[in-house]
Amino acid sequence: MEQQGTAGLFLAIIVLFSVCVIMVFLFIIFQKKKNVLLTKQVESQQQFEKEIGESQVEIREQTLRNISWELHDNIGQLLTLAKIQLQSVSDNPENIKDVNDNLTVILNEVRALSKVINPDFIANIKLNQAVQLEIDRFNRLNYIKSDLVIEGEYLDLDAKTEIIIFRILQEFFSNTIKHSRASILNVMMRFTDYELVIIVKDNGIGFNASQNSTSGIGLNNMKKRGALINAEISIESEENKGTQLTITHRFSLNS
Repeated sequence: MEQQGTAGLFLAIIVLFSVCVIMVFLFIIFQKKKNVLLTKQVESQQQFEKEIGESQVEIREQTLRNISWELHDNIGQLLTLAKIQLQSVSDNPENIKDVNDNLTVILNEVRALSKVINPDFIANIKLNQAVQLEIDRFNRLNYIKSDLVIEGEYLDLDAKTEIIIFRILQEFFSNTIKHSRASILNVMMRFTDYELVIIVKDNGIGFNASQNSTSGIGLNNMKKRGALINAEISIESEENKGTQLTITHRFSLNS
């Protein structure tokens, strides 16, 4: 009996020791997986912040380019016209009204530009307002006939999400103006309770997606940035029928 009791105790100790070893082993595995997960989360957050910073810089750079174009193509031409009008006023005093009207337009254009230059203005405007500023500029400078339509109840997004989305749109706009030879650009923002879908279409020359790599128009970069905010990015195009960008951003439960 004493030997059986000793054997049972020894077996119990072995079982207990084995359980402890297994628990320690499982704890170590859990900690390793936890550390890997935390590391990936930190890296993802760092990448997100890096992309936010790069997007902000690119938006500012594009804004400065826009201002340069507007000063040259719009305000410069208006000032040249005002100079010509002033030279003719001495011979035709009745033209003074035209000069006054033109100077009023110039003043309004300068005021509009001063708002865009203000960092606080850019930082505080919403996504729809930022897009509308781009649309208005295209129409004002006769670059392309553009419009913005919003369907559903407009919902404010996280500021960093809006920065990413606006930069994606700005990149597509830039390529449309530079390369598509389009005359029409339509932007639609559709809000539902669970997602925002943005569809941008132009009527430009397009391209054959099966033969032409889309990397040249920044699709890979757009998709990479979209992934940071859980947004799906797709571009569809057909030769001589234009190009369409679709951004689908599904809201998180706590947004």
